[in-house]
Amino acid sequence: MTTSMTAFARQEVQTDWGVLIWEIRSVNHRYLEMHFRLPDNFRDLEPVLREQVRKNLARGKIESTLYYRNNQKESDNLRLNTDLLNQLSCTLKKVEEHDIETQSVSALELLQWPGVLQTEEVEYEQIKLAATELYRQALEQLTEMRSQEGAALAKLITQRLNRIAKVTAEVRQAIPEILQLQKDKLLSRFEEIKIELDPSRIEQETVLLLQKYDVDEEMDRLETHVKEVKRTLKKKGAVGRRLDFLMQELNREANTLSSKAIDTDVTQAAVELKVLIEQMREQIQNLE
Repeated sequence: MTTSMTAFARQEVQTDWGVLIWEIRSVNHRYLEMHFRLPDNFRDLEPVLREQVRKNLARGKIESTLYYRNNQKESDNLRLNTDLLNQLSCTLKKVEEHDIETQSVSALELLQWPGVLQTEEVEYEQIKLAATELYRQALEQLTEMRSQEGAALAKLITQRLNRIAKVTAEVRQAIPEILQLQKDKLLSRFEEIKIELDPSRIEQETVLLLQKYDVDEEMDRLETHVKEVKRTLKKKGAVGRRLDFLMQELNREANTLSSKAIDTDVTQAAVELKVLIEQMREQIQNLE
């Protein structure tokens, strides 16, 4: 089943401790390339997240962004370090015992002492587990969207393959009549210039003409490549590179057909084939 490399996914979870939001963007790329934008407290998750991506995707540029908003206010998390406050109080008393002239220390000044007021730490381990699970869900959504887009692209490609098959069949059917017309023109030209040739010589010239403009081999290859593209579209896994190679092969046969064209209809058919192949090639650039 074909998969597109272009997709977007967004997952959000709201809890008592805050809000987590994952956004994942995927675009076409020759290889698998990952970029993560994470808050400082979540940076150690990157190796785990990268492994999740590798297990699910083969190609594409993947940009993942995590947004975290803590619902708890800083003022609600303040905690008094009583041990340190007691140590400071004892120290001040000892200073006073030595009859050292000191100014009275206010409570506000004590609170400003480093470490007396502390902010309760959020349980980040729990939040990290939630972020990892949420990323799995976002990645699952992204994979589904890539599959849906890939199916749509495969349908468009198949339509063009069917048109190529039809054009190829029309050319194959028309070739015998075209070659007969060319043979008649050759004989007519001989008669006009009053050249008398023996039948064997005429037969030789005719055979050379037929060989020069015979496109049966090109038609056979076009049909074979069309079948192979259809077969590849039904395969699982990354097929984009193989399909791109097959587009090159199809284009080569279309160019050969164009160079051998001895009739305007065949020339137009070759041009149409090139247009169809180019349209498919552009769509295949987005396939994994």
